[in-house]
Amino acid sequence: MADLKNDKIPVHVSMIMDGNGRWAKERGKERVYGHFEGVESVRACVETAVEEGVRYLSVFAFSEENWNRPQDEVVALMGLMVKAMAAEMEKLNRNGVRFMVLGNRERLGDDLNRTIDECMDMTKDNETLTLIVFLSYSGKWDILQAARRYAADMIAHPEKREELETMGVEGFDKYLVTAGIPDPDLIIRTSGEHRISNYLLWQGAYSEYFFTDVLWPDFRKQEFRQALETYSKRDRRFGKVK
Repeated sequence: MADLKNDKIPVHVSMIMDGNGRWAKERGKERVYGHFEGVESVRACVETAVEEGVRYLSVFAFSEENWNRPQDEVVALMGLMVKAMAAEMEKLNRNGVRFMVLGNRERLGDDLNRTIDECMDMTKDNETLTLIVFLSYSGKWDILQAARRYAADMIAHPEKREELETMGVEGFDKYLVTAGIPDPDLIIRTSGEHRISNYLLWQGAYSEYFFTDVLWPDFRKQEFRQALETYSKRDRRFGKVK
């Protein structure tokens, strides 16, 4: 694989991690087995992001719609989240990785929220890489909660209402859960599906997309670097003429 030039490395790469269940089924295992193996892929991608100079790596771990899955799978996934965070945090902190969880955390249990807070506090000053886990998240929910926050802000501060007519995209950005985080340059989806599944609808407006047939538990360093190489050959115009 060709060496990547620094100016072609995306600042923010986001992953739609798909195919855990199918990967497990192909091996005659329960779906949750695929989720456990998928943690190894997250670890490999974090290491690759640090090695290649990516500054933000985000992963779509659990959507708002995923709450409709069988209860035993949801419970197993939540337990896996707690264990994975606790097991990885010392290493992430040692390697300068800042850890964040974004989404509708009101739907998460007390144990998981407590672990999240502890992990985020432990790593808050790290600067090598920011690892963002989108948990109980959906793009439509994010835009809706941002609109509600904006409306509440206008009610509390009526003197700001004249700003509505002149507010640009950046003004609305600050109400999204991703406030202060650059929009993803590259969004990767595994498992052969060619859709974004209600993910980062606002933030991904001008992202480059990379779709691969590889199931998430098999997506490791080589596959990540292939996606980065493909991105480096893209010509991003953002609606302009070059």
